[in-house]
Amino acid sequence: MKNLITLLSLSLIFIAFTSCTKPVKKENETGNVIFLHPDGTGATSWHAARIINHGPDGYLNWDKLSNMALYRSHMKDCLTASSHGGATTHAYGVKVRKDSYGLDKTDEITAASGKKMSIMEEALEAGMKTALINSGSIIEPGTGCFVASSEARGNYEEITKQIVESGVDIILSGGEEWLLPKGVQGTHCEGLRTDGLNLIEYLKEQGYTVVYNRTELLSTPATTEKLFGVFSEKHTFNDESEEFLRENNLPLYDAEAPTIAEMTRVALDILNASGNQFFAVIEEEATDNFANNNNARGVVEAVKRSDDAIGVIGQYIDSNPNTLLIMAADSEAGGLDMVGGVYTEIDPNMKTPATDKNGAPYDGIDGKETTVWKSKPDQFGTNLPFAITWASYSDTYGAVIAKAHGLNSEMVTGIIDNTDIYKVMYKTLFGKTLQ
Repeated sequence: MKNLITLLSLSLIFIAFTSCTKPVKKENETGNVIFLHPDGTGATSWHAARIINHGPDGYLNWDKLSNMALYRSHMKDCLTASSHGGATTHAYGVKVRKDSYGLDKTDEITAASGKKMSIMEEALEAGMKTALINSGSIIEPGTGCFVASSEARGNYEEITKQIVESGVDIILSGGEEWLLPKGVQGTHCEGLRTDGLNLIEYLKEQGYTVVYNRTELLSTPATTEKLFGVFSEKHTFNDESEEFLRENNLPLYDAEAPTIAEMTRVALDILNASGNQFFAVIEEEATDNFANNNNARGVVEAVKRSDDAIGVIGQYIDSNPNTLLIMAADSEAGGLDMVGGVYTEIDPNMKTPATDKNGAPYDGIDGKETTVWKSKPDQFGTNLPFAITWASYSDTYGAVIAKAHGLNSEMVTGIIDNTDIYKVMYKTLFGKTLQ
């Protein structure tokens, strides 16, 4: 009995000790920030990827993130956000007009911090390491608006020059066409610049290691100081309908280009090796562009690639808990949804009808009137058939979900405004709470 009492006493002392010594987050603790932007995705985009890849009862990496909130995406002058207006809001933390690329239409922006610069420009000024990563062209606003400002989204030469000259340590994307002068042949294409600038040569002069494909990227040592990757003429994917891709024998993605997960892994290795605080903005652009072409197969693949990137980031946070992952789209693209039916026997050759009764177009696994989608087995071992349906070719206002994991992730809860993405990132990078 005496031994039992002693054992119980020691156990209570141990429990009290571990409770008292549990790490407590400091009020002004700062850390790394990774903003992942799976453009154009809504709740149903993630449901579709889960059902197709893991089954209705399975889990994505996205599902395993600790915190979530319903995201309000409206702009100053429009209910539905544009990609460039939404990205500008993320970069500055204030509402802007829809047609804005790093400006409020044509006006200079004072950010939520009170400074006339984006959050990435503040991070650069503070000496943090930085990265911009995009599966699309370098001109895409989801990353570009963090360091470039232009009165028109179509000013591709100007936008590319600003990004290249920004001083960001790691830049990975497509878009070689805007890096080279007309008449100059590059690795993927001939240049289109009319100002005669060869930005690839400029980058090399500034000490950047330049890589052009997956093999070169994955061979890049973690000790690399500055890295620039350009993996395609335009995007690293072919953003057309299933029918167009099939007729022209084109793949969804360029096989020689790295995935967003591969780009993310290499970037994190380099950022981590530097030993410095860092800020990375990462965009899977194809989730948006395929949806705007009502290409269901492309969307499912792009969401899976985004989820693979989440897996890479989640593993990094497991070892580096002073890091925040925050993610959201700026709007939903195409209004993707799913329509299922109850079948006792599934015909493996069953085709989707062209449309629903109300005229909404249906997609099977390879476009219109092709074999129905089937889930991976559910908990009962059943592969459930369904069609993907579309509301529009445009971006829509719908169920965008913001998610977070790691340091300060508890700030993402309930309903979060698009301006709040900036505030959560700012709190984590600089330790300051903005109203």
